[in-house]
Amino acid sequence: MTTQVQTIRTVAGIINSIQTLEGEGMLVRRPFPNSSFTDFDPFLLLDELGPIDVEPGKAKGAPDHPHRGFETVSYILDGCFEHKDSQGNAGKLSAGDVQWMTAGAGLVHSEMPEREFGRTGGRLHGLQLWVNLPRQDKMIKPRYQEIPAAKIPTAQTEDGLVKVNVIAGEALGARSAIQTQTPIMYLHFTLQPGAIAVQPVPKEYNAFIYVLDGEGLFGTEKELAGDGQMVLFAQDGEEIAIVNSSNTKSPLDVLLIAGVPLNEPVVRYGPFVMNTEAEIIQAIADYRNGRMGSIDF
Repeated sequence: MTTQVQTIRTVAGIINSIQTLEGEGMLVRRPFPNSSFTDFDPFLLLDELGPIDVEPGKAKGAPDHPHRGFETVSYILDGCFEHKDSQGNAGKLSAGDVQWMTAGAGLVHSEMPEREFGRTGGRLHGLQLWVNLPRQDKMIKPRYQEIPAAKIPTAQTEDGLVKVNVIAGEALGARSAIQTQTPIMYLHFTLQPGAIAVQPVPKEYNAFIYVLDGEGLFGTEKELAGDGQMVLFAQDGEEIAIVNSSNTKSPLDVLLIAGVPLNEPVVRYGPFVMNTEAEIIQAIADYRNGRMGSIDF
């Protein structure tokens, strides 16, 4: 009998974030897309808002805007947002909460600071990931999966040095409650000084790590990457290694995100992501003609 040997993936590259403005003027860090790196199939965009301390009355958001053809994953670490859409949905996202929105055929959406938070100000930190939808799902009915912090599965190693929030996929024996259109892994790891995490990732998945805070060593080569950098992994193994050096005094906070590539044409225009230019033209026409609705409550 032979035993399959799992191998640690190598690092394919490290991407530095750029700073850009979104919505009403929110300053975000964006590892992709940028001028040299457009997408990482099936992922289309990652934005990090903050962490910043917002003065009373100065919080900004993203007023009414459309989406079609993909999913948005909002993960709030600090602060509070409220959202509405053209189908009559509304809700709030507070620290630790996740919203997985499948835009599908299209809707108009708004994401604004919650009224009381906007009045008082405070610490604000959040992330939004865009996940492409396969061709057969681009025009499905929109839906939400909203998971409060208390219901996001968590796990840790026996020594307590590695903790993980399992937003999608599975890690350290904990499995996410999120249902994804294609196989996806979205894991928030925190490693104390001296900790090592080795996470199984199927070889067919494209995978990257985004460093939220601290500095760590990644892959077989123990490549160094820090706050605001994105680490890309080659598809040459079935495990990803993360190390927080014992020489540091700070925890290492990272997102490990991976998914099965769709290998389909990607045509994008702002908030619309389809497979052909004709579908983009139709999406623009549908939005302008009010077929995606409006927010009137």
